[in-house]
Amino acid sequence: MDDRFCFSCRTRLLLLAWLRRSRSPGRIAFIRRYGYKEIVRATDSFRWIIYDNYHGSAYRARFKDGEAALVKEVRSLDLGQESFYEEVKLLGRLHHRHLLTLRGFSTGNKRLLVFDNIENGSLKEHLNDPLRTPLNWKARLQIAIGVAAALEYLLLFSNPPMYQVSISSSNIMLDENFTAKISDVRLNRESRSHSKAPNVSCSEASCSEEESSNVMFQLGVLMLELITGQSSDQQGEDLIEWVQDSSSSNGNSIDKMIDPDLGNSYSSRQLHKLLAVARLCVKSRYEPSSFSITHVYRYLEKKIGTDT
Repeated sequence: MDDRFCFSCRTRLLLLAWLRRSRSPGRIAFIRRYGYKEIVRATDSFRWIIYDNYHGSAYRARFKDGEAALVKEVRSLDLGQESFYEEVKLLGRLHHRHLLTLRGFSTGNKRLLVFDNIENGSLKEHLNDPLRTPLNWKARLQIAIGVAAALEYLLLFSNPPMYQVSISSSNIMLDENFTAKISDVRLNRESRSHSKAPNVSCSEASCSEEESSNVMFQLGVLMLELITGQSSDQQGEDLIEWVQDSSSSNGNSIDKMIDPDLGNSYSSRQLHKLLAVARLCVKSRYEPSSFSITHVYRYLEKKIGTDT
């Protein structure tokens, strides 16, 4: 009887100890915590920069197992340690074929998130690097459709909803199968904190509407990049101006816009339709639109993706 009682006590003590450890700061179920030095080695001391923006830098990492990953720095100055751990947990709940999956995190001199395979780098590299094999038309079309599908999920179906997402060729990653993955996603907590800034005021509904319009614009610019093979360095404005100037020249001006690397391997019907959608998306930033990201995604998938 005494032995059984002692065994029960020991079991209970072990369970309590495990619960305390699992609830302690920095321990998040099912998400790996990487050593800071391990991240430093994998990123070559943060030298392999993929992109850099207001929210943080993203780095290419190569771990000991040989797998390539994306490591992203979180720069939110008002994000406390506990809030950072909460953000890690919420980002870990996101699952979509066209989003990078969160593998882990690390804290040290930088707060870092470690995301999944990016074996083929960024879309921008494939559009701009002459040493890389150009993406064919089918791959470009699938990238546009995939990004639109992920945006629909983020803006309408994720829990909690994601209002802060950036779309550009530099932060669209490609895995070993050239499947597009959005890499720059942030929580709506940040949206609410920005609304508290001086001279900025908006309700969650109006903020989400504004974000949807902004994301639609970015998607339109991304489509223009896929068509032209050109990357924008001015948040899309330079590329939009160039396309508008080309289309106002003459009836055959669309030929001037098309990426020469495509040759004659594209469907003219699909390209014209994609260009029309891109222009509508870009226009949505400047005037109210009657369509949503769902409309865009469904059109791309059913009217363009299956168009033969």
